[in-house]
Amino acid sequence: MRVVLTALLTLLLAGCAALETTPPTVVHQPMSARPEQHAGMAPANGAIFQAHATRPLFEDRRARLVGDTITINLVENTSAQKASNASASRGSSISGGINTINKMPLKNLAGLSLDAGTDSSFNGAGAAAANNLFTGTITVTVIEVYPNGNLLVSGEKQIAINQGDEFIRFSGVVNPNYVTTSNTVQSTQVADARIEYKGSGYMNDSQVMGWLQRFFIMLLPI
Repeated sequence: MRVVLTALLTLLLAGCAALETTPPTVVHQPMSARPEQHAGMAPANGAIFQAHATRPLFEDRRARLVGDTITINLVENTSAQKASNASASRGSSISGGINTINKMPLKNLAGLSLDAGTDSSFNGAGAAAANNLFTGTITVTVIEVYPNGNLLVSGEKQIAINQGDEFIRFSGVVNPNYVTTSNTVQSTQVADARIEYKGSGYMNDSQVMGWLQRFFIMLLPI
């Protein structure tokens, strides 16, 4: 009975994992927003000019309202290196003895000598290196306008390739002054930027350690 229950539980967990087609994300939510409807907006009356939807004649088309879109040029190129080493040593010694004992119950200990010493040493070294290169473009949506005019943007691009899906996600805070007249901004000029590149499908699953193996690794002392 116990074996049957274990098998059923394993199949249930596998089924839940198979149903999850969209990997979790840490980008700002939601990843899209509709334009806000202004209070007192009059219905369309068929005229070319609509007071609630017009923009000044000499105003460019850069994003500035919730629901507007903006193109992010991904130009991330970072590298980091770290190296460290340490060494320490310590030594100590002690000696003592009993020369003469007269008229004492322990006179047989006369001539006893004692020597002790300890030595310890430690050497450690470590090194780490990381390189990251991410280029491309993604168009995101303004999901919130801060009181100071900065724009919180978020968006996702999903690409289906054969039996798997690729997800490119981006979110962050954009200063409108950095947005060009072509309505684009460099990712290096975005504050609190969160960039993700994830995949789903059996090709991606084959590169991930199974949950049972991860469970036993957590139980190992080292």
